[in-house]
Amino acid sequence: MELIRLDEHNLEKAAKKAANVLKKGGIILYPTDTVYGLGVAAHNLVAIERLRNLKGRERKRPISVIVPDAKSIEKYATLTPLAEKFALEHLPGPLTLVVPANATMPDALTLNGAIGMRVPNEPFCLALAKEFGKPYTTTSANMAGLATPNNIEDILQHFRMNIHEIDLVIDGGARMNPNPSTVVSCVGDTPYVLREGMLSRAQLGL
Repeated sequence: MELIRLDEHNLEKAAKKAANVLKKGGIILYPTDTVYGLGVAAHNLVAIERLRNLKGRERKRPISVIVPDAKSIEKYATLTPLAEKFALEHLPGPLTLVVPANATMPDALTLNGAIGMRVPNEPFCLALAKEFGKPYTTTSANMAGLATPNNIEDILQHFRMNIHEIDLVIDGGARMNPNPSTVVSCVGDTPYVLREGMLSRAQLGL
């Protein structure tokens, strides 16, 4: 396992390193605009299985992905008019939009044909999305059902029994807000909040 501490000079270098790890089927631990996340290449089924095993996450539960900007969502999913409105108003930001996936996205990440799409307001996430050029997963850095620690030291202790499964750690400092992203389903005609996180229902107008 390699650890890189982000500073004002090494963002691009860290993103390139992380992209190479993703390309090789590795797992990365990285900061988002909410909590720390775990990432693998979204189209690598072997890596997705490794990720699920690391977290102890049920296979029926979906896993969201990160793309570089709201426009990129349309490469992998269908944006309804309301989903597009939310995307334009709140992305980049702490919002996960659940939208109908297209045929390019593996079933291992979807639920009932839908997938969560994220564009975090976090420089490293956006730099990695641009460098990697494809979606990568974003799921909280915790064992399924447990709270997500807000700093690297506690996360590594949290995963101590399986720490060898994490190939690269990007330390962006402690996350000051413990809330995850807000998840909004935009699959049907009426959007609804699946999980209220950092972005409130009132801010979304729901």
